Amino acid sequence: MTQTLRAAVIGVGSMGRHHARVYTEISQTELIAVADATPETGQRIADKYGVPAYTDYHSMLAELQPDIVTVAVPTQLHHEVVTSVLEAGCHVLVEKPIAATIAEGEALIARAAELNRKLMVGHIVRFSPTIQALKQHLDAGELGRIFQISCRRVGPFPARVRDVGVVVDLAPHDLDVMRFVTGDEIVRVFAETEQQIHTAHEDLVLGMVRFASGASGMLEINWLTPQKVREVVVLGERGMFHADDLTQDLYFYENADAISAEWGHLSLLKGVSEGRMVRYPIARYEPLKAELEAFASAVLEDQPVPVSGKDGLAALRLALAMVESGEKQQIVRVSE
Repeated sequence: MTQTLRAAVIGVGSMGRHHARVYTEISQTELIAVADATPETGQRIADKYGVPAYTDYHSMLAELQPDIVTVAVPTQLHHEVVTSVLEAGCHVLVEKPIAATIAEGEALIARAAELNRKLMVGHIVRFSPTIQALKQHLDAGELGRIFQISCRRVGPFPARVRDVGVVVDLAPHDLDVMRFVTGDEIVRVFAETEQQIHTAHEDLVLGMVRFASGASGMLEINWLTPQKVREVVVLGERGMFHADDLTQDLYFYENADAISAEWGHLSLLKGVSEGRMVRYPIARYEPLKAELEAFASAVLEDQPVPVSGKDGLAALRLALAMVESGEKQQIVRVSE
């Protein structure tokens, strides 16, 4: 394979058009074509970057044989489209969620393995410089034992058409972030969901999760808030990290009692008091560019992709468990 990957995008709507742009900006890739079921949409993006537009992605795959393909079509089409792209011999990045159902997600993972093709799931929030920095601090043990992680992802109702509710559309972001930064697995969930504006699906969820380690988590996600908020708060023995993903800021609020205690005796910690606040410098970078660079590097160097099909499947399984919990109004245990 050449050192410049020939890239294509299937579905150049609200998210796919950004993939097309980034493929023209990063050094590892060259955008060679786009495909979209709406001729005007595909042609507009194609004209912008000087590449051909297709309405039939099968023709694009057969004629151009790209090395890598982003699939950014509606969730219900993920299984069909990704399968076709894998069978055409391409490595695939599919926008989250991996598929509409667990069975479809498992089938995609199995097919990619059979064909020896790389399958990456587009959990873009992992690639935020703020979230990457947060994980580094947690991995270094700077917080000590984690007690709780909270994610808040709220904002206005999206103008684009939705084939899923807010849980399957947005909760996989935060459920994946929870697993990523803690290195821990969620074993049960409980959710309250509401349907206020959306005509077919829920548009608000308040969720609670329990990790295998005993830590707890909370999610607040909706399409009903006039102000856009994207934040992650992690509470532990030594204090609290607050990551603002919109401004790409990371703060640490220390527990002065823990800082004054000997590290080896934190198990004897009896109190919490306010200590100093530290704002960490973050080198700002576009998360999507970091994501696609990581995908391209994994293909070029024949290394595992940073967000595997199994990661995507875990996030989908948790999101579907939250939907089930909201419908049944009961705790749902999660197992692979």
